[in-house]
Formats: sequence, C-alpha cells, structure tokens
Amino acid sequence: MAGLLQRQGYAATGLNQVVAEAHAPKGSIYHHFPGGKEQLAAEAVATSGAFVAAVLEHELDRLGPRQRTARALERFVDLLADQLERSVYVEGCPVATAALEVAPTSDLVAVAAAGAFTSWIDPLARRLEHDGFPARAARTRATVLVAAIEGALVLDKAARRTDALLAVRSELALLCTPPR
Repeated sequence: MAGLLQRQGYAATGLNQVVAEAHAPKGSIYHHFPGGKEQLAAEAVATSGAFVAAVLEHELDRLGPRQRTARALERFVDLLADQLERSVYVEGCPVATAALEVAPTSDLVAVAAAGAFTSWIDPLARRLEHDGFPARAARTRATVLVAAIEGALVLDKAARRTDALLAVRSELALLCTPPR
C-alpha cells in the first residue's frame, strides 16, 4: 500500500490492486484491516513514516562529534533525490501524498501523517538543540527543515527534476547553524 500511495495516491489505489501487489488473498485485507482501505492507508503512512524516521536518525547518529547536522541532512536529501531520479519522478513521499489527498477527510490518516512528520521533527530538533539552538528555536528550525525538504520533494516530483531538493541542500549549512 505504501508503494502504491507513493506512486499513484490514495484515490487511484484500489484494494484489488493492493491484494495483487501483496500476493495475498483478498479476505486477508479485511481480516487484518477491518477498517478497510482507510485503515490500510493509515497503517502504510505510519509504517512509511517510521521507515523515514529510522533513515533520518541513522544519518544523524552517524555524525561524529565535530560533524554538523547539515552534513547528515545533506546525505538524507541526496538519498531522496536519488530515489526520485531512479523512479523517474514517480516515487515521492507516501506520507505527503496521503496527507495532501486524504488527511483532510480522514482522521485515521491525518493522525498517522502528523505522527510521521513529528517522528522526523523530534530527532532533528534534539540534534539542533545539541548543536547549540535553544530548545524552542531548535523545534521551529527542525519543522522548517522538514517542511522545506518535503516541499522540495513535491516540487521536484511535479517538475520531474531535482532542482528544489538541490536548492534546499545548498542552504542546509546556513539553516543548521545556531545563532551566536
């Protein structure tokens, strides 16, 4: 489901297609997801969010004591740009896709998407605070960074290039530098 959300969105994804891609019997969907497509989408968003959070935290954890947070985010943005190019601009972010398309009308998906975004902002805010940002400023800056990266991913998927991600990448050192 996450891959289908990523490639084509919620409305264009039918349960028969999910079953076919999962190589599962159709009855298993309603057995495991009694809330149907909406519950399945919310679970896919939560799982995708957790995966991205793990990748982001891995990049942040790889930092040495003298390395800057910007370097971890540069590697993270590079991963996103590579994925987008490899997929020929089809695979964006399943969390953003679902948040834009379904969250306004589905509490389940809205909660899952908000939780996913928070799971990206929290470790980044902790790292920025460790780097010298005051706690409140670290949280604000982490939110701005996640919004910039997600927005760039949406822009680049639409434009079928990676210019916006590269533009955000070029500003990361400035955005991750604490005030003096």
